[in-house]
Amino acid sequence: MIDQKDPWHSINNIDEVDSPALVLYPQRVKANIRLALGMVGNVQRLRPHVKTNKCVETVVLMMDEGIHKFKCATIAEAEMMGMCKADDVLLAYQPVGPKLERFTALIKKYPNTKYSCLADSAEAATEMAAVFSGNGLTIPVYLDINVGQNRTGILPEHGLELYIQCSTLKGISPVGLHVYDGHIRETDFVMRKQKCDECFESAVKLKNEIIKAGFAEPVVVAGGSPTFSIHCKRENVECSPGTFVYWDKGYTDLCPEQNFLPAALVISRVISLPAENKLCLDLGHKSVAAENEITKRVFFLNAPELKAISQSEEHLVVEAGAGHRYKVGDVLYGIPLHICPTIALYERAIAINDHVANGEWMTIGRDRKITV
Repeated sequence: MIDQKDPWHSINNIDEVDSPALVLYPQRVKANIRLALGMVGNVQRLRPHVKTNKCVETVVLMMDEGIHKFKCATIAEAEMMGMCKADDVLLAYQPVGPKLERFTALIKKYPNTKYSCLADSAEAATEMAAVFSGNGLTIPVYLDINVGQNRTGILPEHGLELYIQCSTLKGISPVGLHVYDGHIRETDFVMRKQKCDECFESAVKLKNEIIKAGFAEPVVVAGGSPTFSIHCKRENVECSPGTFVYWDKGYTDLCPEQNFLPAALVISRVISLPAENKLCLDLGHKSVAAENEITKRVFFLNAPELKAISQSEEHLVVEAGAGHRYKVGDVLYGIPLHICPTIALYERAIAINDHVANGEWMTIGRDRKITV
């Protein structure tokens, strides 16, 4: 039997935890929240992205520390924040079609939460303005600026024109810029900072053009987790990391300068010994994010030598080496390489307090719809 005694991740009543399971360590979550606040220095400059946690209990822990600005990616996540009575929620998405109608209904259902959203084209802004104004609403809008990821956003050189256009539309009010630089992923911090600074400079230029045109200084919401350690040092910038609350193996390796703690694990068991050098675990595609190549999906804290060689919906086969001592029923504690999509695979997480599994936190933001 493998050694389960560890200063932080071991679970004394692990025999009561069926696998695969997602487990959370609240004390570590709290420590990560406080570390993020310490890095940014001003709670008003922290706007966490809730796409990672999708969980009321985790949001409440952040609100208990004075955080009241948030970012989200889906209508369900936005509704979860309304249920939490968050003050300020940015939907980091440009709502079109039915999503726009749902967002409008959400805003009306939770009037005490100030909702905003993104826009990156005159066509979308015009459609939003018509729907919002038709419902007697005026909604803050952030221009989504493309600084190199080439996923969404308007190029900075065209931003001023769109900002002016938005200011003329009844139903929306341009208030800021959304600058997401998720394509910057260099492990070398000096190189990552250099690329981040270069990208951000175009946003600064646009910001100054907007001010010169006679508008109030726009709010700038910038970055994600990899560039948080850079943007947190800029004045007058709201930072929106998300992964920091739970952290993962991917960012532990990518961002060694950030001292966040892994606070969410997947529990797996050896369920078969298909060959003398192989183990089969109950950790398939449905239990851990599988977008990365096979060896970059999970890292086992108490079995670091295991190498994944194949995976299907419910099974993960790993190479254990000849002469291994693993047995059917052995428990493995795994750090996902990418925690965000892993969280979305579980309807609930088991809370671990003082090495005891003694609570459930529902992942309600994983659904496409809660009520709206």
